[in-house]
Amino acid sequence: MSNTTGAAVRFEKVQKSYDGEVMVVKDLNLDIAPGEFLTMLGPSGSGKSTCLMMLAGFEPATNGEIYLNDKAINSVPPNKRGIGMVFQNYALFPHMSVAENLAFPLKVRGISSKDIDEKVKHTLDLVELGAFGNRRPAQLSGGQQQRVAVARALVFEPELILMDEPLGALDKQLREQMQYEIKHIHERLGVTVVYVTHDQTEALTMSDRVAVFEDGIIQQLSPPDELYESPQNSFVAQFIGENNKLSGKVTTLDGNVCDVLLDDGTHVKSEAVNVSAVGDRTTISLRPERVEVDPQSPMDNNLKGKISEILYLGDHLRIVMEVAGNKEFIAKIRNRGETRPFAKDQVVTVSWAASDCKALDPVS
Repeated sequence: MSNTTGAAVRFEKVQKSYDGEVMVVKDLNLDIAPGEFLTMLGPSGSGKSTCLMMLAGFEPATNGEIYLNDKAINSVPPNKRGIGMVFQNYALFPHMSVAENLAFPLKVRGISSKDIDEKVKHTLDLVELGAFGNRRPAQLSGGQQQRVAVARALVFEPELILMDEPLGALDKQLREQMQYEIKHIHERLGVTVVYVTHDQTEALTMSDRVAVFEDGIIQQLSPPDELYESPQNSFVAQFIGENNKLSGKVTTLDGNVCDVLLDDGTHVKSEAVNVSAVGDRTTISLRPERVEVDPQSPMDNNLKGKISEILYLGDHLRIVMEVAGNKEFIAKIRNRGETRPFAKDQVVTVSWAASDCKALDPVS
């Protein structure tokens, strides 16, 4: 059975239930292009890891079909799918050397000893561990062990690699370093990668596209910059990055611009993204870095705010204030090396362009 689409991976109306009643994945339709780095992002229980396990063959789909290179694989066992896997806990064999760990998937495929030696050496060099082949996993740092796990997934040259929270056990600095290393390996090899994480920074840093999951459904599927700049609903806006929320009712709607009467009686102009009619309840989403504090000239929106806290964070100041009834309204002000221009309890004007805020579905 085949379904010719040109996609490396295709989910077609895929559903998954563990108890026969509650669907943890609901009618998933998703095409992943050859050579694409696609991240499935979402909170715990959103369905992202279940999708990965179905693709790997460790969980059966309840309904629907999964295709790999246009061939249906629902009935193909995991070891016959030819997919590389990288897990959070590395899953390395502790009694084997690094080189032996890499050689194992080649041996089970019946590859000759000469070819095994060449492939292992080449792959260890690729992850910059060429001098570590004789060491045991316990003799390596966490970052080095994760590189070995990546190398083992690459060594038999699969067309698809699945990564399930692979950096979750690393500290912040190592995690950031490995993000770049995995992305660079992907760019050099052109292999298709499906990556699962709940860490939005990983998703934005590494991906060609990000599928944001919630309640078993993809809420938005977009490149990272589009996901951040143009969220399509309030869940995505709040899950990706930091946002100020202002709630109210749409009073006018003209094309893609609307006027919103906030709950405190203030009017705000906004881009209309997920509202359909005058009278709709809406939650406006606004990134803190888009907010100007006491700007030199008026903007589309100009409201008063009372500063409650100023945090120095090196490259920027984080100013917390009460604006339009929101006591946790935040502005991020670039640090220009000057004396701090604002003070606690100061009343300021906060301003932003209508195009920088998005009128979305209401958040209770």
